[in-house]
Amino acid sequence: MLQDTKTGDSIAVDGVCLTVKDFDRNHFVADVMPETVNRTTLQRLQPGTQVNLERALSWHDRLGGHLVQGHVDAVGSIMRKERLDIAVIFSIKAPDSLLKYVVPKGSVAIDGISLTVAELMPQGFTVSLIPHTLQSTVLGFKEPGAAVNLESDIIGRYVERLLFATSGDKLKGTESLNIDFLSRNGFY
Repeated sequence: MLQDTKTGDSIAVDGVCLTVKDFDRNHFVADVMPETVNRTTLQRLQPGTQVNLERALSWHDRLGGHLVQGHVDAVGSIMRKERLDIAVIFSIKAPDSLLKYVVPKGSVAIDGISLTVAELMPQGFTVSLIPHTLQSTVLGFKEPGAAVNLESDIIGRYVERLLFATSGDKLKGTESLNIDFLSRNGFY
């Protein structure tokens, strides 16, 4: 994990992007501001707690997952965990503030693990984990009731910003997308 690490590099801890302040062969140190502690599960960690660690994507590498940044949107919880053949289905409770960006077959990060949404439910969503993900991450060891960090796909947040900008916070020179705009431009 720390091979080739430099001060200032990013390492995600359970999906929370942190900046390396100091490190040696087996450890790294990062500052964590109150905003991050208050909005993530980092506040629940105890010495010895296992966490997912992931280095930042290098732009010359393959992109093997979805577009997530390590900027946690919300804390959710595991409602159910059930085996289905080789997979384990996790039902995740999530706040409405995150659910508005979640779509079936879209992506979501749970504790930094980029996953595909299987089903959307009124209070959450489900994801299906394959054996490799179950064995390679701490999510496979978590049980119902456990808190998890959640991050929506960033594209949904940008689309929302572009579609629903109000006149008070809209960028200069832009127009809100609405029925009137669509009609004037031949789309409706």
